Amino acid sequence: MTTPTRLDAYPTRSQGGEFVVRSHPTVWGSGVDGPFDDVALQGHARRGYTILEDFIGADEVAQFTAELCRLSTDRSLRGDARIVTEKVSGEVRSIFQVERLSAQLDALARDPRLLDRARQLLGSEVYLHQTRINYMPGFKGTGFYWHSDFETWHAEDGLPTPRAVSCSIALTRNYPFNGGLMVMPGSHEVFVPGVGDTPENNHTSSLREQTVGVPSEAAIASLADRCGIDQFTGQAGSALWFDSNIMHASANNITPYPRSNIFLVFNSVENAPEQPYAATSPRPAHIANRDFTPLG
Repeated sequence: MTTPTRLDAYPTRSQGGEFVVRSHPTVWGSGVDGPFDDVALQGHARRGYTILEDFIGADEVAQFTAELCRLSTDRSLRGDARIVTEKVSGEVRSIFQVERLSAQLDALARDPRLLDRARQLLGSEVYLHQTRINYMPGFKGTGFYWHSDFETWHAEDGLPTPRAVSCSIALTRNYPFNGGLMVMPGSHEVFVPGVGDTPENNHTSSLREQTVGVPSEAAIASLADRCGIDQFTGQAGSALWFDSNIMHASANNITPYPRSNIFLVFNSVENAPEQPYAATSPRPAHIANRDFTPLG
């Protein structure tokens, strides 16, 4: 008896391939389901992202910044797998699974300002697929190459569809010149296969510098010509909601102005991960959560 072949709507890795037209919605709810009205939802579906200024107040920015400082200097976390350091400088680059490390950040993920929007965009109850705080220090912060998060979450975590949304909350001002996130509006409507075979334990190097699973330069150039490039700039406290499949990147920060943000990924409970589509085993739970209990 042969094992039936699993249907893969978004094949990726190895030598890449042609763009795949997205077959799933970007917005699953409607204006009556939450804080976004219908006009805002239509804009989000078209662009693949939404920027909300003054999403959190100055007191909250100070509160969460203090938490970032506490976590990044916590000696008990040294050597913890959840801590990712810069490849060259050795400074903290990211801290994962922050809802387990901070009661304040756990409460933020359950705040109706976030939770109601995530449920509305995804049309269901949600859970946290991934959380992290990102640091980009002045002068030596390294960027992130062009990629779709869903490509990685599909290939290495087993998410079947791009029914996930990320919220990035700025804790420092995002200038056009200090490594702010760049996005290609509308690029979420096509899936761009990554190039290369997935090595064992790829996450141990890819979280510092991703080289496998990124698109080819020709694919990035084609998509940029088609979509253009926007950048997330603005004051601390602003939030960027962006689709899991949008093409995005950030440049190195050689300015004196550091950049940091809280990054929360909400996934539909109806889109729970399966076995990875292009890796031999799933990434660890602190990177790709396997507890699908709805947030409340």
